[in-house]
Amino acid sequence: MPRSIEEILEQADEFAARFEDHDPGPTIDAGALHEVRLAFLERAGAERRLADAVSAARAEGHSWASIGAMLGTSGEAARQRYGQPAPKR
Repeated sequence: MPRSIEEILEQADEFAARFEDHDPGPTIDAGALHEVRLAFLERAGAERRLADAVSAARAEGHSWASIGAMLGTSGEAARQRYGQPAPKR
């Protein structure tokens, strides 16, 4: 349902007031959160390397069954996960 510009501006003003009045409370150490981010980046890099390695193995003629065995899964599961072209980066 369309809203008027006035309603949108009124809601924006309400959000701005909430933001300005917000008291986050005591400051907490973000060290653990930083570690979560680092672990995520490492995992993303490992997943990229794994996908590249699977592509290289397929290009060399290795079967999905062989690749699945190296991944600890079935060839079909490996094909389903890695058989589609990777999105462009």
